[in-house]
Amino acid sequence: MTDYILRETKGTPGAPLVFTFHGTGGDENQFHGLAEQLWPGAHVVSPRGDVSEHGMARYFRRTGEGVYDMDDLATRRDAMAAFVRSRIRDTGATRIFALGYSNGANIAAAAAFVHPDLFTDVIAMHPLIPWTPEPQKGLSGSRWLITAGERDPICPAPMTRALAEYLRDQNVDVAEHWHPGGHELAQSELAAIQSFIA
Repeated sequence: MTDYILRETKGTPGAPLVFTFHGTGGDENQFHGLAEQLWPGAHVVSPRGDVSEHGMARYFRRTGEGVYDMDDLATRRDAMAAFVRSRIRDTGATRIFALGYSNGANIAAAAAFVHPDLFTDVIAMHPLIPWTPEPQKGLSGSRWLITAGERDPICPAPMTRALAEYLRDQNVDVAEHWHPGGHELAQSELAAIQSFIA
């Protein structure tokens, strides 16, 4: 199993287990404090991506903007799933959240498509899934929040809507939140996350 550089907060027994996944160039600190605030008392685990792209941490390789190395993605997706499972065993948590932004949202989503029992709830901020995932009945009943920018040049709105449609076809409970800007995180997304987890 991959040994990630990570930040971890031990929670109280029975509390949710929250994984945070940073964007390209971020690290294990990008959303860790936010998760501690959003889920007081939760177990919070924030692994750093183990791929370096010009010195910026990522969770899997790509050959260009929006062009993924699919073999590398598959390998790292499965390694991340094994890591997540180990923390689920360690904590005994039954409510498992993924909170990911951009590249972090993509690794969480990719893992969930193939390992649908990993997360009960996924918060995917500005995801980009440039392929059509296989149908996955195991996703049925999970909850997803997708947040996005209407004019995001990196994650085009039609692809984000296609992801939401795919999830609805798998019987996922999907909420969407859109802001009028681009790839940046907007304050309104935080409000949408708060209402999603309330």
